[in-house]
Amino acid sequence: MGRVGANRTGAFRVSEHHWFEGLADHLGSAYLRYSFTKGTQRETAFLVDVLGLEAGMRVLDVGCGPGRHAHALAQLDIEVVGVDISQTFVDLASGAGTRGCSFVRGDARALTFDGEFDAAYAMCQGAFGLQAGPAAPTDRVGLGGDRDVLSGMTRAVRPGGRVGVAAFSAYFQVRHLEGGTDGTFDAYRGVHHEVTTVHDPDGTGREV
Repeated sequence: MGRVGANRTGAFRVSEHHWFEGLADHLGSAYLRYSFTKGTQRETAFLVDVLGLEAGMRVLDVGCGPGRHAHALAQLDIEVVGVDISQTFVDLASGAGTRGCSFVRGDARALTFDGEFDAAYAMCQGAFGLQAGPAAPTDRVGLGGDRDVLSGMTRAVRPGGRVGVAAFSAYFQVRHLEGGTDGTFDAYRGVHHEVTTVHDPDGTGREV
């Protein structure tokens, strides 16, 4: 198996701190309280359909978070390897004890798997689509990180395998945003800058 990233005990290595780690550490298990995590079964059915998944396949979940999609796919006898840069989320995912799943801390921008999976997907925008956010961009328009993620995912699948990603559309968001953007939309980069408050398991808020 290819090596990905690394946990804090030194079994693996992540090249640099990523902004999402602090957010995940703050959220912890409270992440699963948010409404955007409530469509797991519908999203899993979509993945099975568009990626052509079947029992016995081996799949890579990039930016797996607490493992909600991986756990659901494992119930269908699909083996899933989940990768997330947050050790907090890796521990939550592993703690569920679901058979057919394994989870490792790793950087989605530095995947080293080579033709080992029947399919790969990234349903977390922290893994794909937000690399040009608080993270330092690697090129002029901040797309280098996302290209690295996509390259690693395509390299990870076998010939004929499928890759799926979910990503925000800032253009869709600002089109339907009440009250306008008030100068928060960067049309050149296609980024809508927004500040929101997230809460940890104890209810403590943090602006992000």
